[in-house]
Amino acid sequence: MKKILFLLTAAACCATDTWAQGCAVCTKTAAGLGQSSASGLNNGILYLAAIPLAFMGTVGFIWWKRNRA
Repeated sequence: MKKILFLLTAAACCATDTWAQGCAVCTKTAAGLGQSSASGLNNGILYLAAIPLAFMGTVGFIWWKRNRA
């Protein structure tokens, strides 16, 4: 069961169509607005990614600490 779940997850993550949905549109829009808008877009992406990554890192660290022994 774990092997099937792993293969399905790997197949879903390797599909390039799932990763690049709006990248071209965002890049073209930011490039047309100027350098400060592109910088603002990049900072906004990092800001929005920081909270989920911090949450997942905290949960992973707690899980690792509890299962280490």
